[in-house]
Amino acid sequence: MSEANSQPPIAWRYCGSQIKLWRTEAGVSRQSLANESNYDYEYVKSMENGRRRPTLRLLQVADQVCGAGGKLTAAQEYLKPEKFLSYAEDYVRYEAEATDLSSYHPLHIPGLLQTEETVRALLSAYLPPLDDETIEERVAGRMERQAVLGKSTRAFSFVIGEGALRNPVGGVEAHKRQLLRLLEAAEARNVMLQVLPFLGAGPGVDGPFVLLEMVDHERVAYEEGQATGRLYSDPECVSIIAQRHAMILRQALRQDESVTFIRKLAEGL
Repeated sequence: MSEANSQPPIAWRYCGSQIKLWRTEAGVSRQSLANESNYDYEYVKSMENGRRRPTLRLLQVADQVCGAGGKLTAAQEYLKPEKFLSYAEDYVRYEAEATDLSSYHPLHIPGLLQTEETVRALLSAYLPPLDDETIEERVAGRMERQAVLGKSTRAFSFVIGEGALRNPVGGVEAHKRQLLRLLEAAEARNVMLQVLPFLGAGPGVDGPFVLLEMVDHERVAYEEGQATGRLYSDPECVSIIAQRHAMILRQALRQDESVTFIRKLAEGL
C-alpha cells in the first residue's frame, strides 16, 4: 500500500478537456462561457483544466453555446461527486470491515463521532471551496460511515486531543451538541473514549492516525495529511505507529476522567 495518486479524477480532466475543445472549435472565448454560465473566469478555467469538477450548469451552458447537441451534458452521469476524497477510499473500505479500530486525532473530532453540523462546518471551510452538491455527497458519506459504531462486536478506541475539544467548529451551540454527542458515544460498551490534555512535546504532536485490525488479524495503519493519505500494511511501519499509540494512551486521561473533562467543557458553553 502506498500513497494514493493526488491528481484530480480522470473524469474531471477528460470532461474539462472536452468542454475546452468544443468551446475552441465553436469560437467561444472562455470569458464568454464564464459570462453565460455566471461563473468567474478562473473558476471556468479550473474546470476546463480538470482541477475542479465541471458542474452541471457549465455543461448545460457549454453544450448550448457550443452546439454540442447533448454530448457535453451526457458527461454528467460520470461526474457525480465522490462521497470520499480519492486518497481515503481504500481506508474507508478497510474501516468498514475492521474488527478493532484505534485512533488518535489531535485537532479534529474523529469522523465516526462527528455530528452532521460539525461535518458541514468542516466541509464548508474546505479550500478550494466545494460546490453544494459535493458537500451534500460528502456529508452523506461521512454519516453513512458511522453505522459501523452500531456493530457491538467491533471495538473502538478514540483518543481526542484537548485542542479538538476546545475548538468551537460550527459555532458555540453546534460545538456543545458535538461534545454531548461524544458523551453519548462513550456510553456504548464497545467504545473507549479518552482525552489527551495539553502536555507539550510528545508523540501526540505528530499528527492523527488510525490503527485497524481485520478479521484475519492483519493490522493496517492510516495517516492523513492536508492533501494526501497513506495506508500501511508493512509490519515495521504499523509497529512504529502502534508504539506511538501506546505512549499516547499512557498520557491520556482515563475514560471516566475524560467523560468528566468533556462534560465540564460542555457545561461551560
